Amino acid sequence: MAKNKKEMTPEERLAAALVPEEEQPYELPEGWEWVRLSGIAEIVRGGSPRPIKSFLTTEDTGVNWIKIGDGERYGKYITSTAQKIITTGMSKSRFVHSGTLLLSNSMSFGRPYILKIDGCIHDGWLAIFDYEKLFNQNYLYYLLCSPLLYNQFASKAAGAVVQNLNKDKVKASLVPLPPLYEQQRLVARIESLFVKLDAAREKVQSVLDSHETRKAALLHDAFTGKLTAKWREEQGLPEKIYKTVPLNQVCDSIFDGDHMPPPKSNSGIPFLVIANVNKGKLNFTGTRFVPQDYYESLTDTRKPQNGDVLYTLVGTYGIPVLVDTDEKFCFQRHMALLKPNKSSILQKYLWYTLQEKDFYQQATKIAKGTAQLTVPIKGLRQLTIPLPSLPEQQEIVRILDRLLAREQRARQAAEETLTAIDRMKQSILARAFRGEL
Repeated sequence: MAKNKKEMTPEERLAAALVPEEEQPYELPEGWEWVRLSGIAEIVRGGSPRPIKSFLTTEDTGVNWIKIGDGERYGKYITSTAQKIITTGMSKSRFVHSGTLLLSNSMSFGRPYILKIDGCIHDGWLAIFDYEKLFNQNYLYYLLCSPLLYNQFASKAAGAVVQNLNKDKVKASLVPLPPLYEQQRLVARIESLFVKLDAAREKVQSVLDSHETRKAALLHDAFTGKLTAKWREEQGLPEKIYKTVPLNQVCDSIFDGDHMPPPKSNSGIPFLVIANVNKGKLNFTGTRFVPQDYYESLTDTRKPQNGDVLYTLVGTYGIPVLVDTDEKFCFQRHMALLKPNKSSILQKYLWYTLQEKDFYQQATKIAKGTAQLTVPIKGLRQLTIPLPSLPEQQEIVRILDRLLAREQRARQAAEETLTAIDRMKQSILARAFRGEL
């Protein structure tokens, strides 16, 4: 009668987990073995009681409720959680102790973390336990971070909208297993290299984190008159002369998209949704299409033209987008189309004012809804912006274009550096698990 894994000795489990030579991805150094993950670790899935709201608590006696969002993107540990739950009467949960190795198996799947707190884990987590010291926990953590394991996970992930990992397929993953002393040596080498890269990442990340703060400060200075103080002095206008006006006074029209479901077509006129503009620019990649006759049936107030501005209204609200193309397109009702009055306001000045913190706060105050906040179109028309003369608007745009272009270059350089650091880490891990370190 065959033994189950818990009855096996470590040597028996290891022997049962060995990968046949023809299935091994590449040759390993002497003394290393290819094994299936299930042969060296017990893997269990978290559990989420339903409905979770009935188990949430603010009491100190509650148990930490550990969700996928509690793991930081670049962190190794989970040290705190935003919510607690009561476990009394709970029929479906998974309690784990501090020190447990977790692997995300939904949403951003394949991310490992080491717990530094006790708690119940969401069913989006897999908990990984060492059978009997067959592996060093930090060795397995870095192995799970590596392209070797992630690529195996990605090839097995399933799901159209949110991809998930099947626990049994994770168990079947192939891992290189050196002797324990070699695992410890590799961990020490990896961490000695990573500490330098992490220090560099921290400095670069601080540049990125302060980007939005610097941009907000520039916009504030622009619309309080500080940026153009010298220009006004040169023009003989020593004092700031700005009016505060509602949007509908400087726009010929402000309308959201057609409220009727648009007909679908394999070709024709692009139909943009929020996903096509949520980066702050028009993106025609992967758009749906509507027939030409549907587009022609729309009023001019719902037909974007070069010189207009789009503004998102639902969910990810508050994103202004320049219409800077002559290409015909239409858009969903979750966006508004602002057609600036050219004798009153410049397109780009309007676009900049819609990015300013004060305007976003105004939009937030009138936003309605629970699941998805929505800025009502009637309310949007009444939100106010500062309005200097057209010549001063032009000067503000000129200065902001120059300063923000410099900021954007710095941001892009920082993002490229972070990408390079990530690639160096992946290269180090790839070499480590080939025995090349």
